Amino acid sequence: MYSQRMIHDWARRLVASEVDTESPSARTEGATLRVYEKLRQKLRAPVGVDGFQALAARALSLAKSQSPRLSTVQVMATGDLSGLSEVELQAGTDEEDVVGIILIAQLLGLFLTLLGEAATVSLIESEPVRIDTKSEMEIPEATIPAAGTSYLGPFEDILLEADQLRNVSERLETLADKHVGIEEVMSVAGSIRNIAAVLDVFTVIRSKPGGLKANVLTSPQNGYLN
Repeated sequence: MYSQRMIHDWARRLVASEVDTESPSARTEGATLRVYEKLRQKLRAPVGVDGFQALAARALSLAKSQSPRLSTVQVMATGDLSGLSEVELQAGTDEEDVVGIILIAQLLGLFLTLLGEAATVSLIESEPVRIDTKSEMEIPEATIPAAGTSYLGPFEDILLEADQLRNVSERLETLADKHVGIEEVMSVAGSIRNIAAVLDVFTVIRSKPGGLKANVLTSPQNGYLN
């Protein structure tokens, strides 16, 4: 089972692998967008364009709760990201505050829950795909941002409950770090966080018109929780 720290470290390594060492001034600006585009090309295959867009929008919503700097970033109806480059240019140099890594980590977490560990790792760590990085300025102005789309009916309440569970998980992990002899709490925290992620995926699937592709609705061999 991937812990939150492991997922964050995975996201950090993915972004670091894309950093152009010959252009230090660029930092993670272009790197995060390149990672996102690669993930979009690889992960939209099992869930479809609409499915990926819905999951990316939820990942962004979760990332915004961790970093208010992401408030102006949007996932467009096409799945493209808008506004991330400007936000990262204003971000601090502290690694824990790299907003792009926060977003990538949330996206990885949702796909680990939906597809399972083996399938997600296999898709992401397979042979590199060829991508054409699009400039954010190329996104048509008429495209309607989807990141702020509200879930209707009970789905909005389910997301609120998922957020509450995620907060409980984070508090338990903090307690486990501060006190000796309660390492088992980390496992409990991980299970609670996984339940929250399952609720996220369930909401995305059920609230999206037509749902995701049928083959995604069949849980992986090892189930939702790894």
